[in-house]
Amino acid sequence: MPELPEVEVVRRGVAEHVTGRILSTVEVLHPRAVRRHVPGPEDFQARLAGRAVSAARRRGKYLWLELAEDAAPQATEFVGTAQALGEAVLTHLGMSGQLLVQPVGTPDEKHLRVRFGFADGGPELRFVDQRTFGGLSLADQVEVGGVLLPTPVAHIAPDPLEEVFDLEAVVAKLRSRRTGVKRALLDQSLVSGVGNIYADEALWRAKLHWARPTETLTRPEVRTLLAAVTEVMSTALEAGGTSFDALYVNVNGESGYFDRSLAVYGQADRPCPRCGAAVRRDAFMNRSSYSCPVCQPKPRNAHY
Repeated sequence: MPELPEVEVVRRGVAEHVTGRILSTVEVLHPRAVRRHVPGPEDFQARLAGRAVSAARRRGKYLWLELAEDAAPQATEFVGTAQALGEAVLTHLGMSGQLLVQPVGTPDEKHLRVRFGFADGGPELRFVDQRTFGGLSLADQVEVGGVLLPTPVAHIAPDPLEEVFDLEAVVAKLRSRRTGVKRALLDQSLVSGVGNIYADEALWRAKLHWARPTETLTRPEVRTLLAAVTEVMSTALEAGGTSFDALYVNVNGESGYFDRSLAVYGQADRPCPRCGAAVRRDAFMNRSSYSCPVCQPKPRNAHY
């Protein structure tokens, strides 16, 4: 599943091509692609026609198209105790979702699910999803911590690349947990955007075993780990993200190449780039964890 760097690569491409443009038509070609939009495909299509896209934003692994507030009919509606501030097209790429920018008339992709046409007649935005685990929905936005967020993701914590990310608050929260450090990194209510790949890579850089109990970590160790998370994701972003197959691509259909720089993830039995020991693979939450047995010694009181 795409993690923060991959989603940010897509967000930047989408922002470049759709910001400031007006949607003329929206065509849902597979209802599962908008299953999270409860009113259904017809409502999704009708409510977006004529709306202007003001920005493309992201938090963690989610991205959304923010719609111009002056066209939002629900801009003063209340959601719970918070005031709704405009609407957004919330997107989750799932396992195989792609947002592609294509010239009008380009043959449809085999797994094209939603097509966005624009009033200027320029390139379309297409949502392609082979496995249909991803999806789109129209959601109200609320302000949380000074940031506008679609209501379905308002509970998700800031990610390390956001200006509002509070390092010391996350250090304290992580140390207060009673779990393994990798499980804590994957908890999107603690810090968003980190998945299996970048958790393993950051833990290797910080020389911490993935099963190290969070309550045994010192503040300097957690700061070092979070710095490693930020560093590895920033480096991956520069490389266009990590592509293990053809399903993750940017808006132009190009793959990222950070997989060439991975130190431990997916490198079982290969030499650790730092010490030369064979990288170890362990079962973890129905997935895998990769680590160096020398650089990242297993703690006695490991949390699995």
